[in-house]
Amino acid sequence: MTRIVFLDRSTIGPAVTLSKPAFSHDWIDYDRTRPDQLVERLKGAQIAISNKVPIRRAEIEQLPDLKMICIPATGYDAFDIDACRGRGIVVSNVRGYASHTVPEHTFALILALRRGLIGYRQDVIDGKWQEADQFCFFTHPINDLAGSTLGIIGEGALGQGVARLAQAFGMRTLFAAHKGVNGLGPLYTPFDDVLKSSDIITLHCPLMPATRNLIARPEFEKMKRRPLLINCARGGLVNEADLVKALDDGSIAGIGFDCLTQEPPDPANPLLSVLDRPNVIVTPHTAWASDEAMQTLWDQAVAHMENFQAGQPSNRIC
Repeated sequence: MTRIVFLDRSTIGPAVTLSKPAFSHDWIDYDRTRPDQLVERLKGAQIAISNKVPIRRAEIEQLPDLKMICIPATGYDAFDIDACRGRGIVVSNVRGYASHTVPEHTFALILALRRGLIGYRQDVIDGKWQEADQFCFFTHPINDLAGSTLGIIGEGALGQGVARLAQAFGMRTLFAAHKGVNGLGPLYTPFDDVLKSSDIITLHCPLMPATRNLIARPEFEKMKRRPLLINCARGGLVNEADLVKALDDGSIAGIGFDCLTQEPPDPANPLLSVLDRPNVIVTPHTAWASDEAMQTLWDQAVAHMENFQAGQPSNRIC
């Protein structure tokens, strides 16, 4: 009987119906798994389900029965794909499940920052409206989306979804060419030009060696319009120490981040020191996590396990 072990069940919300594959199997799940528990828990398992618990070469070499890794997420940098390929282990991820939830979360951040909602809400809590001598006051900047320019880094399904929402707001949208790459065609704007001309820049690209620290001090210095910077993609795309310096010196107008380089964040992360600012919003990697999106994600994951068992693996990374 096929043994299936889910290493980090708590990464899927409690509202999701956790259906099981239709084939005969032995199912074990754990809310969380530490690295030192991984090998023991996967002994004898043919299928491992892991969202963010890393499975590297050292562990793979100790798991001769492992045949498939099912990732209930799109990102797969926590897994040693070369080692899996060498062992013939199928790795499948899920895609397209967040086509509504991530763009909507992106625009929730953009609207809150562009309209000064965080600052004004705090002003009311602090009693400033009650003390005002007129019906309104102006302690934070308020700007429309209509007529502004949105630079999108990442032209996949999520970037395209963000662009559609932006266009409904009357925004001009620019898709950035890959950094340092020319000649991608008329649908793309050179990377540096996007930095220079955007009122808001939003990231929707994967984290790879080529994109780590994609935005750092040199890029902030090119942002002539003091844009908002939004990251609902992956931590590590932005150098966080440089990000705080850019906030401090006014190179950017504010940030909305849903992901950090280390999650949960290291107490020494410089972003934690600026969380009380009205132009800073950090959410705990929940842009993907609407109930609807998580159910779609899980249904895909179950289908991938069933397809693997039937000899027709789907959404293969390797």
